[in-house]
Amino acid sequence: MSGMPPLTLRELRELAQADPALSGFSPLSARNVLLVDLAAGGISPEEQARIAAWLRQLPCPCIGMAAEGRHDSLPAQACDTLVADADAAAPLLANIQRSPVAATVLVQLLRASEPLPPADALTMESLAYAALQAGPEFGRWLAAHRASAPAAHSDHGPAVAMMREAGTLTLELNRASNRNGMTVEMRDALIEALQLVLADDSIAQVRLGGRGKCFSTGGDLTEFGSAPDPATAHLVRSLALPGRLLAQCAARVTVRVHGACIGSGIEFPAFAKRLIAAPDAYFQLPELRYGLLPGAGGTVSIVRRIGRQRSAWLMLSGRRIGAEQALAWGLVDRIEA
Repeated sequence: MSGMPPLTLRELRELAQADPALSGFSPLSARNVLLVDLAAGGISPEEQARIAAWLRQLPCPCIGMAAEGRHDSLPAQACDTLVADADAAAPLLANIQRSPVAATVLVQLLRASEPLPPADALTMESLAYAALQAGPEFGRWLAAHRASAPAAHSDHGPAVAMMREAGTLTLELNRASNRNGMTVEMRDALIEALQLVLADDSIAQVRLGGRGKCFSTGGDLTEFGSAPDPATAHLVRSLALPGRLLAQCAARVTVRVHGACIGSGIEFPAFAKRLIAAPDAYFQLPELRYGLLPGAGGTVSIVRRIGRQRSAWLMLSGRRIGAEQALAWGLVDRIEA
């Protein structure tokens, strides 16, 4: 598919009429992604609405090609993400080809959860993540990369250092030797700290940062596959997801990030009301390469900051963006040294 030319809107109209049941598209077939050139005109508003409805049900990712400022048509809004041209689409197409099942589950989740309340959207994310944990793409990645033992650290003190002064609680991720990876230990420490915030109204503000060279490189890959089964892992996320608690006290929380903010290293802080980035901060969502999707709340926190289509671009491409781009998109609120 990645070597095929994009479809025009007229071709898409004919395709939708010929295949209303979407039988020709699936991550299990050769047609596991759709690239559409949105520039072609001559389509009536009624036909545009029918095309958009067809695209929203498409059981594979749809990438629209549109020049800047031409993103307001119904078909453009229905696409999972938008790019400027075929060259810009190439890395997304390549990534989707490597993990077509995960890519499809991801875009279906983003379409369905976008209008939901955050708590319900988080439940949907966890269920989708659990399904992919039992899928063939994650299975292949895990078979090739399963660690023999969890990563060790050499840092003194708890995983999250806590300091209180009057009504201000300062929290710092304290596993610099492990790049503040989101291990089970780190997760549990964050939950304990956020439960304290939720229980104590005298904590007027919370400041969260990370020690060492970066805020967090996200989920510790050496712990991937350590859950007893996907269903149990879903239940654990339902009961113990730091982002769910952060969302409940977000108005009191300011997060400062620096260096690498990868996977849950941006999914989690994006729930905060105020997110400040150092000039060297960069952001990346690489989960698709593992046959997974963001599972620390990113399909909720990031989408509510930058929208579904930009979020899908980050998740489908796996590309990094720097602090300036993150600020322009609204992923962070300020850049501050």
